[in-house]
Amino acid sequence: MNTEHKPWAGRFTEETDAFVETFTASIEFDKRLAPHDIQGSIAHATMLGRIGLLSEKECKAIIQGLEGILVDIERGDFHWSVELEDVHMNIEARLIDRIGDAGKKLHTGRSRNDQVATDIRLFLRTEIDLIIEQLIRLKIALIDLAEREADAIMPGFTHLQVAQPITFGHHMMAWHEMLNRDCERLADCRKRVNIMPLGAAALAGTSYPLDRDLTAELLGFSLPSANSLDAVSDRDFAIEFAACASLIMMHLSRFSEELILWTSAQFGFIDLPDAFCTGSSIMPQKKNPDVPELVRGKTGRVFGSLFALLTLMKSQPLAYNKDNQEDKEPLFDTVDTLQNCLHAFADMMPHVRINREAMLASAKKGFATATDLADYLVRKGLAFRDAHEIVGKAVRLGLETRRDLSEISLPELQKFSPEIESDVFDVLTLEGSVAARDLFGGTAPKRVREAARLARRKLEGAKKS
Repeated sequence: MNTEHKPWAGRFTEETDAFVETFTASIEFDKRLAPHDIQGSIAHATMLGRIGLLSEKECKAIIQGLEGILVDIERGDFHWSVELEDVHMNIEARLIDRIGDAGKKLHTGRSRNDQVATDIRLFLRTEIDLIIEQLIRLKIALIDLAEREADAIMPGFTHLQVAQPITFGHHMMAWHEMLNRDCERLADCRKRVNIMPLGAAALAGTSYPLDRDLTAELLGFSLPSANSLDAVSDRDFAIEFAACASLIMMHLSRFSEELILWTSAQFGFIDLPDAFCTGSSIMPQKKNPDVPELVRGKTGRVFGSLFALLTLMKSQPLAYNKDNQEDKEPLFDTVDTLQNCLHAFADMMPHVRINREAMLASAKKGFATATDLADYLVRKGLAFRDAHEIVGKAVRLGLETRRDLSEISLPELQKFSPEIESDVFDVLTLEGSVAARDLFGGTAPKRVREAARLARRKLEGAKKS
């Protein structure tokens, strides 16, 4: 393409090298920003009309032209040109083709630098809202599961070894709490995304009397950016989002790991719906937990995008640099990966079925009520360290005779401590153990139901507000 057709043609006398033209173009990926670019341009044109830099006729023509271009894009009738480099120039060139010289006035008082920064913020703001919706769907699924299985006993683990009995509902509410913090982080991140760069122009602002507050209001931004250099050059809001996304994916990956373990024959705690699993091409008995495995794997690409964005920004001087063209692909990939993973989990979890018998049998292994016996002795007046030693000896007997603590007779237990009486078996049962943890945040079934009700009320309150 001859340089005279470029928006920056005046300075140049030679044509752009064909390879360089393709190498430096971003249209293949930034065309995704088209709806947001048009949204920002309509607001900018409206503001220019209000302050008298566009006539009413020009403003109307620009807005109608942009709306028509959006329709063309949505229909797939828009030709994207690599020669025009990016989404901004493609749309502007089409606008000029449609409405003539009035289209050339749209760029008054702005630069592609503040334009793209605005587009990314508009895009990310929308995507954050959609991601929060998916998180809420998943949270509701976990609340439902917790209420349904509030009294289903399973082993709680530390070091992947049986530690104490808990309830499946309590375990689900643990994941809910993590996702709840993820929602809060995203909502807080959104506040810093929702700042408008338009008016910063290339880097120093503009001499035109732009009404930046009006443009911000039209676009739903909380306020305009306070410094033009910062507005066009930083991408910390995108990095912050990628960090939030990485935390969510870390939680989903840990969750996936548990689901994968629990579906194995060695555990057999749960069954995932067939629609979210696949089989083996050679082993007909296999039912593979593909969705959790894939989510666990996709976590790495989100982590990678976070580090890519951090590395992209780490050595850039103020203000805008071409490096920032590389911010979009990792950001887009992070958004898509996170949304897809959350969507899959939110669809899958309501259909998970648990095997109460397998979980209960597993909880009976590993002396899960040992701590309960120690607590029992403390309530009888022993120091905890003495109680700990006594229980250790009882566990050793259980190991030698292959019996759980609840299966050891009272006379045998009393050899370790005369303080042990017949009421000890009330705490040595799994049911008694979980019921005893009846405090706020505990695993007792009534506390799990209470936590689920509270979480549901908070979600309903948030919807109303």
